[in-house]
Amino acid sequence: MLSTGLPQGAVPKLERPGPLRERVYEALLELITTRALQPGQHLVESELAGHLGVSRQPVREALQRLNTDGWVDLRPAQGAFVHEPTEAEADQLLSVRTLLEAEAARLAALTCDSPDGIEELRELCDRGEQAVRADAVDLAVATNAEFHAKIVEMAGNAVLAELAEQVGRRVRWYYTPVARQRGQQSWIEHRELIELIAEGDGPRAAEMMRTHTEHTRQTYRQRVRAMRS
Repeated sequence: MLSTGLPQGAVPKLERPGPLRERVYEALLELITTRALQPGQHLVESELAGHLGVSRQPVREALQRLNTDGWVDLRPAQGAFVHEPTEAEADQLLSVRTLLEAEAARLAALTCDSPDGIEELRELCDRGEQAVRADAVDLAVATNAEFHAKIVEMAGNAVLAELAEQVGRRVRWYYTPVARQRGQQSWIEHRELIELIAEGDGPRAAEMMRTHTEHTRQTYRQRVRAMRS
């Protein structure tokens, strides 16, 4: 185990074709988002480079970009650390998420004219419920993200989709530590949401999404406060 907290072999070596800097950035961002690299964790360039099979230069460039984007903190004379979000940061982000996704649910219900999208949502629910039963947290989180992205796609609003994508990765970051707590209840709420979208009930779908996302926000807030006490 290296000081980065990543077991040997856990991260695949990056293939050389393509823009290497972008590949390293995306690889590190994925490790942060999934909390394979924990908030507050020290990031050592040489060790990350060894994990990814690259030189230190693209890692250094990626860390600088991650710092600019708010995922990493560069501290003088100390190095790079995964950013530790404040309660206010999480609360603001999850509040914006509620606004965006409530509107996405409303539009998805009003524009849903094909059973294919509804069937895909139900299949994602099946997978998510199976992941919860198997205690496969990473899979449950990834499937949850797919579910919400599908609703945004069904909304058919390109501007909304762009904004939702901007916050989506941070939502996944905040959702991961509370995924077990939300557990089966989250997927029960998803099932209710699917039926409202299938019925074309825009106002109730929006309200259900607001309730659903608010539950996640409150769960995250409770977790943060419990860790402080």
